Amino acid sequence: MSVIDELAGEFARLPGIGRKTALRLTYYLLKRPADDVRRLARALDAVAERVRSCSTCGNLTEADPCVICTSPRRDRGLVCVVEEASDIGAIERTGTFQGLYHVLGGRLSPLEGVGPDELRIGPLLLRLENGPEVAEVIIATNPSVEGEATALYLQKLIRPMGRRVTRLARGMPVGGDLEYTDGVTIAEALAGRREIG
Repeated sequence: MSVIDELAGEFARLPGIGRKTALRLTYYLLKRPADDVRRLARALDAVAERVRSCSTCGNLTEADPCVICTSPRRDRGLVCVVEEASDIGAIERTGTFQGLYHVLGGRLSPLEGVGPDELRIGPLLLRLENGPEVAEVIIATNPSVEGEATALYLQKLIRPMGRRVTRLARGMPVGGDLEYTDGVTIAEALAGRREIG
């Protein structure tokens, strides 16, 4: 196997990258100056060497615990539970959430062999037991069948601990047309309606 095939094979292992795209990326890099390729290789090596999961929340970080967990400006009474570390970035970009996070590392999916033991549910429960200041847990799993099952499972475990358990609201996206919106989204939007003004 040539090094070109080997690199294309590695690219093809990435999510959403098929064989054609992998080859396109490989040939793109081959056209770039060698310094650009080396810079990419150094960045990949640095990520592999320095980025780890935060021992507290599971976020990807170079410092353990992460900057979010150690920030004195964060509301320690509020923990947002997400499926993946990448979900934290999406929430942080809004600039509106000032609580802490907990990354599950996936969602319940019996068909894929993902049960409660494969997720970071145990560390979440320990965190809640040892953190009496946590008053509310926001479950921010994706609105899929698996995400909903995970949310219900977590709610059943957390509510008896005396914590408020909430779920992200769902509804109509800004700029969306009713005509093209699915029925579940419309129903959620109607159920979550609020007063104007």
